[in-house]
Amino acid sequence: MKSSIWRSVQALLFACATIPGWTLAAQAQQEVKLAYCFPEASHYGAGAGAWTAAIEEGTNGKFKVRHFSSCALGGERDTVEGLQFGTIEAIMVSTGTLSNFVPEVGLTDIPFLFRDLAHARGVLDGPIGDEILGKFDERGIVALAWGEQGFRHITNNTRAINEPADLAGLKLRTMENPVHIKAFEVLGAAPTAMSWHEVISALEQGTIDGQENPLSVIVSANIDAVQKYLTLSGHVYSPTMLLVSKPFYDGLTDEEKAVFKDGALAGAAAMRGFVDDAEKTGLATLKERGMQVNELSAEQRAAFQTSVQAAYEEYYKTYPKELIDRVIESE
Repeated sequence: MKSSIWRSVQALLFACATIPGWTLAAQAQQEVKLAYCFPEASHYGAGAGAWTAAIEEGTNGKFKVRHFSSCALGGERDTVEGLQFGTIEAIMVSTGTLSNFVPEVGLTDIPFLFRDLAHARGVLDGPIGDEILGKFDERGIVALAWGEQGFRHITNNTRAINEPADLAGLKLRTMENPVHIKAFEVLGAAPTAMSWHEVISALEQGTIDGQENPLSVIVSANIDAVQKYLTLSGHVYSPTMLLVSKPFYDGLTDEEKAVFKDGALAGAAAMRGFVDDAEKTGLATLKERGMQVNELSAEQRAAFQTSVQAAYEEYYKTYPKELIDRVIESE
């Protein structure tokens, strides 16, 4: 009887293994947790979708990527630590948080460092960007690509901002980023470091007066629902990074590593495409939603740039002047 049952089981397993599309290997499909702190209908979601498609197609379904959007696995700092501990396989995260783990990343957050998107992308896709990516390895993280959010602008509920003096006393949420904090201190604001998932409620409750983010974030996060004024200051270019856990990455074959790397580059390209679209259509969207938009003239923007120069003396203590000049002079 037992022999008969076992023969039946063997026959069933053999039959299943010969069905097209069904193999024993399919049972070994490995889940990859991909975490990020914005909705899937955002620039992060666009990047995550492209990265996911490349991984699943490039490995013939060996890996199944599961998205944890909107800070489902915690704030950005939590996900970076999860990457180090190996409890999360992949993340997309802002450089503002990452400068606490790899200080060199903070270079990208220096105000008025980049002229425009083309300049920023050229620097990060070149030798300087590659040098910074390489710094992550010793922290248990593999940095695969530079994503993007765009240039950051200021929103608040108190008043229109036309000149640096208008920032005086405003409690503005910033990332946990010493470079950003120093810049706003010099400008006379009261920077308040806060995790992104706390920002909307803090704005609703009046705990803070405003915040600063790229149009891609302001639009997708519906900041206009809790903020009245938008000033197109473009004070900082804001990249993101596509990262994987080093223990996880080291366990991949060379072919699989190439798939994850190429997929990350595809994700970065998708994020940049989203930002390009947001730059074209986001402003009109926010105006339609009732936001009061203040577009600074060249002279007004120059006044902000001049006012923040005092912070550069502090930045030179962390980032060599030669390196900062190298970025500024890059084509």
